[in-house]
Amino acid sequence: MSGDFSAEQKRYLEGFISGAQAMRGQGLAGHGLAGHGPAPAGQPAPEPTGPEAASHKAMARTEAEGRKLTPEEKAKREELGLDSYDRMKAHAAEGTFPKGPDMLRWKYHGLFYVAPAQDSFMCRLRMPNGILTHWQVRGLADIAQDHGGGYSDVTTRANLQIRDIPATDGVILLEKLVDLGLTAKGSGADNIRNVTGTPTAGIDPQELLDTRPYAKDWHHYILNSRDMYGLPRKFNVAFDGAGLIGALEDTNDIGFQAIEVKDGFGIAPGVWFRLALGGITGHKDFARDTGVILKPEEATKVAAAIVRVFIDTGDRTDRKKARLKYVLDAWGFEKFLAAVEQKLGAPLTRCPAEAVAPRPEQDRMAHLGVHPQKQAGLNWIGVGLPVGRMTADQMRGLADIAAGMGDGHLRLTVWQNLLLSGIPDAHVAAAKEVVAGLGLTAEPSVLQAGLVACTGAAGCRFGNADTKATARAIGAHCGPRVALDGPVNIHVTGCHNSCAQHYIGDIGLVGARVPLNDEGDTVDGYHLLVGGGFGTDAAIAQELYRDVTAEAAPVLVEKLLKVWLAHRAPQEPFAAFTRRLPTDQLTSLIDTQPVEAEAGA
Repeated sequence: MSGDFSAEQKRYLEGFISGAQAMRGQGLAGHGLAGHGPAPAGQPAPEPTGPEAASHKAMARTEAEGRKLTPEEKAKREELGLDSYDRMKAHAAEGTFPKGPDMLRWKYHGLFYVAPAQDSFMCRLRMPNGILTHWQVRGLADIAQDHGGGYSDVTTRANLQIRDIPATDGVILLEKLVDLGLTAKGSGADNIRNVTGTPTAGIDPQELLDTRPYAKDWHHYILNSRDMYGLPRKFNVAFDGAGLIGALEDTNDIGFQAIEVKDGFGIAPGVWFRLALGGITGHKDFARDTGVILKPEEATKVAAAIVRVFIDTGDRTDRKKARLKYVLDAWGFEKFLAAVEQKLGAPLTRCPAEAVAPRPEQDRMAHLGVHPQKQAGLNWIGVGLPVGRMTADQMRGLADIAAGMGDGHLRLTVWQNLLLSGIPDAHVAAAKEVVAGLGLTAEPSVLQAGLVACTGAAGCRFGNADTKATARAIGAHCGPRVALDGPVNIHVTGCHNSCAQHYIGDIGLVGARVPLNDEGDTVDGYHLLVGGGFGTDAAIAQELYRDVTAEAAPVLVEKLLKVWLAHRAPQEPFAAFTRRLPTDQLTSLIDTQPVEAEAGA
């Protein structure tokens, strides 16, 4: 294109020509136009080339079928977010936040403009397997203090978010992350999100496999393969090594599960990955076993082939259906796996279920308190972070413990807390004392272990309620009133996107605007569900109450927990109890359950 055009004019013309070409089965190349405009009469249209070719062909096929692309797809074809860095930097210099399609494009660099909840950016990082060094955590504390709100939030993908970032500081923050050996690239928008793995990888006494090298290999492949950014929607991948603390891999689009294959089935015995596909619990589905196994070193190439089939076939007309689950629902597993094999150029290995040894069970309390590592004389200490939040000073203090008493690493978990690893027996008591001095706890608590909350309305435009405030209120109210003797997961999420995965909680609360009167006034509230689970107890929670106000939620949870304790069968877990009782019987017991009066009432 002529240098006489401005950057804005170039983007407009490229988008216009792209759309016209796509209607005739043409498209754009990875950088600019494929060719120099429409093909002359009588000549075939040029094929899209470059790393964006597959996604542009998929867009063109969609339009050729007479279907309409979503605005997000059109925006990506006009300018992929990865190419917006210069403009993003110019906006930062001017102190302006993105508008329109640029809100999507900035997310490719990890910056989320979260108005109207907050007139600021949130930055979500990437860290394979959720592991950070002590100096990275200390550096992140400085970044959060200098350019954000002075705190960070641990997410349900064993990741970190920094919030309250001014318009002027977003790019500065991104560049400082790179100085720390970190990145936020591709952590938002239609990309492959942070790669999760077993939090205790390499130190877990029961693990079948150390997931760290495989999570890291996939992480670097994503960062260095531009076509991996051509997805129709976001994508999640997790590696579970069968350790004591799970990675919730069955809630991911791809779950790699370490398994042991027994001898005598015509397959080399030993540790393999079992392939599970299609998890998206916000849409009420877990990743399902495909019957395929693969050598761990093959995980990256198999994942890449799966993603490329998804790029070719995912829905680009309806954001709600643009996930792998819906391709699998439409095609079936065998047709999809045949397409993956075609991408690979080789067959996948099938394995009968009876050839797989039972996997070790997880310990739902292993992410809090002191636990011995496989290395003699060393321990990990699980530190509880109230609803995943820690201040910059707490981050520095935890980094000091890791550097001075541990192996120098801090490990985030999908349960929104962290582990200090490599703590010698002789230093455990001192480490716990320092943790307590930071206003945190290293003592195991059943309630703390299972309390999970997304950002909610305080920091997300989709949130219908302030989830972190509600989760804190539930903890503060129920803690002194309910003596729990077994794990209960309470997941508080702000909207149907289910970032806190309310469908897998023993108790799940999903944000809703609760009507107060006929004039349309509403308050923060929730629909309450029970009976969810994960792993070997995987189940989708079922709705029990609708339109519970946020103010009433802590008391309702108290009553629900007390009904379980009073009426359960011996050793009956909470989820099993709520699944066993008919809904009307359960609600009758709850509604008549007395509650403890407030102190001083």
